[in-house]
Amino acid sequence: MDKLKEGEVNNGFSPDEGIEYGIETHKTGFQIEDTTDAKQPSKLVLIIKRCLIWSVHVLVGVYFGFATHYYLREYNKHYCDTIYHPPNDIHCTMRFCNGYGFLVLFLGFVYFGLIYYFIFKPKLGRYLHRNYMVPFDRWWMIFSRQRTIEMILLGILLLAVAIFLYFETRDYPEKLKGLVAPCFFIVCGFLFSTKRAAIKWRIVVTGVTSQFLLGIICIRWSVGRSIFECVGNKTATFLGFADEGSRFVYGDTILDQGVFAFAILSVIYFFSFFISILYYLGAMQWVVIRLGWILQQMLGTTVCESVTAAANIFLGMSESPMLIRPYIKILTASEIHSIMVSGFATVSGTVLAAYLSFGANAAHLITSSVMAAPATLAISKLYMPETEESKTSSDNIQLEESEDSSILDAASNGANSAIPIVLGISANIIAFVAFIAFLNAVVSWFGGMVGWDYIDFEWLFSKLFIPLAWAMGVPWEDCDDIAKVVATKTIINEFVAYERLGELIKTNAIRARSVGIATFAICGFANPSSLGILIGSLGAMAPNRRGLITSVAFRAFIVGSIVCFISASFAGILIQEEEESRNYEKFIRTMMKKNITLALVESP
Repeated sequence: MDKLKEGEVNNGFSPDEGIEYGIETHKTGFQIEDTTDAKQPSKLVLIIKRCLIWSVHVLVGVYFGFATHYYLREYNKHYCDTIYHPPNDIHCTMRFCNGYGFLVLFLGFVYFGLIYYFIFKPKLGRYLHRNYMVPFDRWWMIFSRQRTIEMILLGILLLAVAIFLYFETRDYPEKLKGLVAPCFFIVCGFLFSTKRAAIKWRIVVTGVTSQFLLGIICIRWSVGRSIFECVGNKTATFLGFADEGSRFVYGDTILDQGVFAFAILSVIYFFSFFISILYYLGAMQWVVIRLGWILQQMLGTTVCESVTAAANIFLGMSESPMLIRPYIKILTASEIHSIMVSGFATVSGTVLAAYLSFGANAAHLITSSVMAAPATLAISKLYMPETEESKTSSDNIQLEESEDSSILDAASNGANSAIPIVLGISANIIAFVAFIAFLNAVVSWFGGMVGWDYIDFEWLFSKLFIPLAWAMGVPWEDCDDIAKVVATKTIINEFVAYERLGELIKTNAIRARSVGIATFAICGFANPSSLGILIGSLGAMAPNRRGLITSVAFRAFIVGSIVCFISASFAGILIQEEEESRNYEKFIRTMMKKNITLALVESP
């Protein structure tokens, strides 16, 4: 699959999906074999298959009926229809993130999808899309790309954001300080851009505004915040099951002592196991290609960089480029730069449990990756605009398929593929922590010669980040502590940074809003060890582009950090101090429990 041959059908989209997304399919140069005489399943087999399917639906209906009966019985048992029932009684309030409410929500999504794909889409959806949506989409693309219309639409968008900011900060004007960092980095992007004349400001403005709007939905809007808190809690619960396997292998003593390599990193095996199964089933590719298509349509970026940006919400910086591995060798310099920025500006789902164990908010971690998706494309195109013509498009790309032979093979390979990740994380942490300790000792020795024993390398380096912490909206009294955390992430890695942030949380040394800003600011893989890892992985996939990959790597490293800092700035504007305080008080109350990851999702 190194090269797309003439007449090859695009496997990334089915013919129906090509129509649905407005993609023109090319005629193939070969005659498709007539399979009408192929052996068809017998009527008996079809009848048995349909009976089994309907039996499943009947069983689901019966189960849902019993669940509803049980819920109503408990509701009446607790006298929920009177004014005397206890407040927030689990049996008296339907919670859509737990219990019966979650069952209703889950079955609703499942059957909505089944009805859409098997009834609405075949019968009516394709007709409506082909005859109305596609012509409208084409007209809108032409209409909205006119320069005057673009300026008007962008003006309306910016005006709406300005109005929101006025009402959001009129009682807390100090929050507007968080706009300093985004404005500064956009100006720097213009000044240090590889080609200023090639900057497409529509991509930049739309991407950054989308980042802010996603922040409003995920942080400020109560419904969106509840959804992402639910997703974060379910993710934490899911990752927490890795603790059972770890205890079986390593024993309770090591796990209870919280040994990092065994208690924290072991979850990577479980998550890699699960992702590999989804990858084999095609579910991961299905999700990624649709999210990538949304980003491509919204921002106007190319398909490969859009797909990779979407994949980085779930996968790591080394795994997401594998989806487009055959095309890396023909990507432009700007596309490779965008792909690397996406990797540096996000974190992998495999390491979420490690951050959660230190006290990071699960919803903030997921929100950070979601907000980074459009921002990585926007900021990367500001610092390195596209000056070449892309050789890939939606109608000639196909995502890499799994090479596993079965689900069991995929599961086993997924668990085994986590071994080098765990070893790599452990090796890098040991080496870099030791090296920083060496630098601290050297600088401290020189400082001691003049009576400044408190000065070390980390102290000096962190002072450079104090202005950045202030520009992101951190209260001045917390800037020194947050600067040290951000500096630790930049020169060591985010694991150590979250561990040190966790210590600040436990001792209640900084304000809750400062903790939230720091959580976003360090939620990325931009550190020296990751720089080498990403160069090595992309270089192995496309050896002929290694020189180009190396040349843009450091710029991508800086830009990836900038994306995290902009997300942190927006989060600082939107975070509510009271809500944030409750989250971290909850962590402090449960920090002494054996399994902190599971304790994070318990009800207060």
